[in-house]
Amino acid sequence: MFIKSLRIQNKHGIIRDIPFHAGLNLIVDETPADKQQSTGNNVGKTTVLRLIDLCLGGDPKRVYTDPENPKSEYAAVKQFLVDTEVVVTLTLSRSLVFQSNDDLVIERNFLARRRIVRRINGRELTEDGFEQALRDHLFPDDKSTKPTYRQIISHNIRYKEPSLSNTLKTLDDYTRKDEYEALYLFLLGAAFDEGDRKQELTAKLRTETAFKQRLERRHTKAELEISLGLLLEEIKSLESRRATFRQGSEVGAQIERLTEVKYLKGSVASDLARAKLRRELVREAVRDVGAQKSHIDVGELQTLYTEVSERLGGLTKTFDDLLSFHNRMVEEKTRYIAKELPQLDATISGRESEMRLLAREEAKLVDEVAKSGEFEDMELIVLALNDCHRRRGEYETVISQLGTVDESISSIREQLNEIDRRLFSQDSSAAIQSQLVKFNRHFSAVSEELYGEKYALKVERTPTSDGRQTFEFSCFNTNFSSGKKQGEITCFDIAYTLFADEQQIPCYHFLLYDKKELVHGNQLERIGRLVEREADQIQFVASILRDKLPPGLDWEEHFVVKLSQNDKLFRIETGGRSPPTSESDRDEPV
Repeated sequence: MFIKSLRIQNKHGIIRDIPFHAGLNLIVDETPADKQQSTGNNVGKTTVLRLIDLCLGGDPKRVYTDPENPKSEYAAVKQFLVDTEVVVTLTLSRSLVFQSNDDLVIERNFLARRRIVRRINGRELTEDGFEQALRDHLFPDDKSTKPTYRQIISHNIRYKEPSLSNTLKTLDDYTRKDEYEALYLFLLGAAFDEGDRKQELTAKLRTETAFKQRLERRHTKAELEISLGLLLEEIKSLESRRATFRQGSEVGAQIERLTEVKYLKGSVASDLARAKLRRELVREAVRDVGAQKSHIDVGELQTLYTEVSERLGGLTKTFDDLLSFHNRMVEEKTRYIAKELPQLDATISGRESEMRLLAREEAKLVDEVAKSGEFEDMELIVLALNDCHRRRGEYETVISQLGTVDESISSIREQLNEIDRRLFSQDSSAAIQSQLVKFNRHFSAVSEELYGEKYALKVERTPTSDGRQTFEFSCFNTNFSSGKKQGEITCFDIAYTLFADEQQIPCYHFLLYDKKELVHGNQLERIGRLVEREADQIQFVASILRDKLPPGLDWEEHFVVKLSQNDKLFRIETGGRSPPTSESDRDEPV
């Protein structure tokens, strides 16, 4: 796949539409050398690479944050990207020479949640689904998950550390040896089926080992087992002293009786409280019923009686009979409700008497136990036993956890050893060496053409921190100068693309570089000639200061976008529109 175009647009229209071509593609900063230092040379040439990376699953924040301080944001750029709803569209094509009908169109924006744009060929995807779709498109027949898509393409996009200064270690500083092993075995076409499993087990082993270290932070398992043995002896001694104490002293029986008295007091107090509550409820009911008699309105009742008598004729019962009946009914109801009170009074009286007796007995027992002087000794034994049992529980729990984690670590190591036996077998090693020979044919040829030196890739078995072994890849001829290291990186990337095509290993054919002014002009011209010759396989995209370009590359046909202090990438000062023809030295964010 080659980069066909990169379009930047917002709600007001298209800001940039950058077409790419086969061979050499230069992103040029035209700021004069005498103004670069004063302006900060901040025109956006690296941002073009970041936008391409964004469309290939990169973090949107990289576009508007300081690479040397990720917590520092370019506020004006971020605000512009969000407020004007900037959308970046990257189009990849299988060929830039022949017409292709299966272009890959990728769209990203800088908004969040429901307003986020993360589309491939018009289909909106989740974050995980987006990266998986890109991986499936590049490797349709590969169903593994390791190495990840972003790891695989890390050597194609070099604008940030460590990929700018390292040929092979293109991932972050926390990447493990087994991850690099899986990556380069995959890139060389020598990946083994259990690569995913090995990384999963390695990660699990690391987690289990860290857990064990935390458990043994204060004491090892052996120390805990010894401490537990001594603690059990101490518990046995304390239990014996408590048993002897109870048998040889009346205080034990008195304490047991005291405990029983306290329990009985609690039970009696509960009964007493319930009886008092019941009595109070009955008394309230009696008062309420009695109020029906004492507060009756006799005059109103007389008037009601007269009206009924006049309407229905002579009544057999007089008003006095009616009033007397009402009062008798109230009195009967009161007596019925109140008949429970004597029983409640008796219960309350009995429970109060029991409470007094129990209280006196409790006070007597407390006094006797206190006078004996042995209660404090018994209490100390009980407290010591409680503390011992607490520590015993802690020790046993940690020992059990350590036993479980040791079993897990042992099982994981056995599985990893079995995988390593197959990975480091004679057949596997021979297959890897065979692929290295094929790759080095390209690597040495490219490096000899560009630098007159022959670089090569080698692999060695090296120990890991957990005592196992891993394949570690490295280049011959280690060079420390920036120019030479940049050249080695370029040679490797070009050689890998040629090798992958030869071995029919799917790969991206574009190589993105920042800071190519660090490479000597002669080497830049050689790179340009090689890339143009291999234009059907290599698309070389680089950002560079124009005044650092050698004469042989300073041609308009190589330029895909020209930026300057008057025409920065996002054209923020002009609202995303092309700048006026009159020149201005005003500075603006990217």
